[in-house]
Amino acid sequence: MKNRKLVLYIDTSVIGGYYDIEFEKETKLLFQAVLNNEFDIVYSNITDDELINAPEKVRNLLSTIPNSNKTRIELTEDAMQLADAYIAENVVGKTSREDCFHIALATIYKADVLVSWSR
Repeated sequence: MKNRKLVLYIDTSVIGGYYDIEFEKETKLLFQAVLNNEFDIVYSNITDDELINAPEKVRNLLSTIPNSNKTRIELTEDAMQLADAYIAENVVGKTSREDCFHIALATIYKADVLVSWSR
């Protein structure tokens, strides 16, 4: 029986990390693993919105990943409600509602791993 690939939900910090000296090594290894068909990635329209003011090379990074290895998902009402529940129940520490959207989307779309870089 063939093992299925893990699905990684990546947030905006991972995309930006590709060109950030602090996270460059790990991020490039992660993207290479995706290109080697070891993982699939999921990202959301929230990520797209957060990248609007990023440098062009960061905004265009996802276009280097084949469509067969990435899925773009949309923020749903269910995800917004789950994010608000995470906040109300103190499931997450001090963070933004948008960060909770990423967490909720990863949960709802059953990503195996949520990848996010933090300083």
